[in-house]
Amino acid sequence: MKKILKILSIETSCDETAAAVIVNGTIKSNIIASQVKLHAKFGGVVPEVAAREHLMAIIPTIDLALKTAKTNLEDLDYIAVTQGPGLATSLMVGIDTAKALGAALDIPVIPINHLEAHIYANFVKPLTIARSVATKQSYDRSPRAFGARDGNIFPSLILIVSGGHTLLVQMRDHGQYHILGETVDDAAGEAFDKTAKMLGLGYPGGPALSKLAKSGNPTAFNFPRPMLNSANFEFSFSGLKTAVLYKIMEHETWNMKQKADIAASVQAAIVDVLIAKLEKAIQRYHPKTIMLGGGVAANELLRQRFKFQASRFKIHCSIPALEYCTDNAAMIGLAAYHRLIRKKPQTKNFSAQPNLSLK
Repeated sequence: MKKILKILSIETSCDETAAAVIVNGTIKSNIIASQVKLHAKFGGVVPEVAAREHLMAIIPTIDLALKTAKTNLEDLDYIAVTQGPGLATSLMVGIDTAKALGAALDIPVIPINHLEAHIYANFVKPLTIARSVATKQSYDRSPRAFGARDGNIFPSLILIVSGGHTLLVQMRDHGQYHILGETVDDAAGEAFDKTAKMLGLGYPGGPALSKLAKSGNPTAFNFPRPMLNSANFEFSFSGLKTAVLYKIMEHETWNMKQKADIAASVQAAIVDVLIAKLEKAIQRYHPKTIMLGGGVAANELLRQRFKFQASRFKIHCSIPALEYCTDNAAMIGLAAYHRLIRKKPQTKNFSAQPNLSLK
């Protein structure tokens, strides 16, 4: 490995065009061109529209990432790009661009699993993690970076929660994953988004629902907690969505106080399930560290209760900063960096894989 390792990373899995520059594991730039306002009028992401916007935004985004990092194209050693999972047409824009740049510069292009990248959002340097103590009120936030070969954090449990995925993963070491459980139908983020849509909160629904929930009563409605007490680590949120739909259909209109109560009750139900599964996994697998990842990792209630589990079991806890919870290219670059320092990664003969799983 070169003494100075420079990586340009590209992320286009859904509706965010992102590029970042990573130098020896440190983020030098992290640029995101958001399409949120464009898709808001449709109430959700339109794949064809997203792909077209990626085409227009990707080169300017890369240029800005390089400029911000004070890096030239010829200085790069590798290019990393999201291979999947994600929208096929969106993924193809990023991959085709990465391959073209790689060929022009004669440098390798590394395909990255988007789910693995959400894990590596926890490896931002310098990283603040927490060493738990006995009580919720007293919580040590001393800075500490996860090193490339820091054995003190493994084995780890990672809860990945996003609009399309909900997984509980055991991480034995860098690149060594064992999926303990995942959603059998809808992801937690999907339940957030669909509830927000039913309440007329607009797009993106998850953040809007979480914001409204702050003024609501989480015990106002007793929504189901699917698979809460199941013996496995699987998740299911389709039944919760259906229960919310039937409740909303009971009245033609709901005032904002009632909507806030629904939002708070739905949020409580989702977080209860996520934390219950995490708690059961902690008790069974005895991790040294728990990590949170994915867009729903930005949810304030989930973050609070996640920290409390670390405090309760006296283990390390890592939660990415809000800017690294949603889709971004920095996490793609960090995943590539840690793969590079472990072994020579695959760099040839890859294509977009919309349904790529974590292995």
